[in-house]
Amino acid sequence: MTATTTRHNGDAYADLPRLMALMTGDEKHGPAATSTLDVLWVLYDRVLRVSPERARDPERDRFLLSKGHGPMAYYAVLAAKGFLPVDLLSGFGSYDSPLGHHPDRTLLPGVEIGSGSLGHGLPIAVGEALGLRAQGLTGPAVWVLTGDAELDEGSNHEALAFAGPAGLDRLHAVVVDNSSATHARPGGIAARFEVAGWSVATADGHDHEALYEAFTRPHPGRPHAVVARVRSKNA
Repeated sequence: MTATTTRHNGDAYADLPRLMALMTGDEKHGPAATSTLDVLWVLYDRVLRVSPERARDPERDRFLLSKGHGPMAYYAVLAAKGFLPVDLLSGFGSYDSPLGHHPDRTLLPGVEIGSGSLGHGLPIAVGEALGLRAQGLTGPAVWVLTGDAELDEGSNHEALAFAGPAGLDRLHAVVVDNSSATHARPGGIAARFEVAGWSVATADGHDHEALYEAFTRPHPGRPHAVVARVRSKNA
């Protein structure tokens, strides 16, 4: 696995484990956090057109964390990129901390949605893409990060089925696949998006170059999904 450690704004990729280690307390979703770390880093470091200075810019890209439980990796990346002070991390999960066990968009700059109730992120992202289209904002991309088990939810099925025929080409979904889905056919995530009219790529969820290639693959006229395969949570 080749890790991209180029330093842009804030701390580099190599500093992320240190930042995550600052967050202690009663956190029951450690694997959920670590499984998303590389995806989040590549998005924020190389793909998303957003920064602390542009956190409310109408032309910014939108990132929605649907997989909102176990947000330690998300907070670490936001801190590394300057969206929040590093010294907030040590208070993670405490009574008066803005860093809750589920992100809160009203408390943290750069957080687009309050999340954690699985199955909501993709429908919200579809609505966001439709809203931007209605406003004539064709530049901003909408990205949503989900887990494979979330696709068991009917709300995601409806959003997935709608987005392809609607031609929402500014919509991007990243599915972190750790083989935790109950009802989905193993290995069938990509086919599920393809049959609904999406462009689809599959990549090793820890290989930064493979993720970057998958994230930036052209998909004219269609929404794009990336299935990021990571180690099974039961392995």
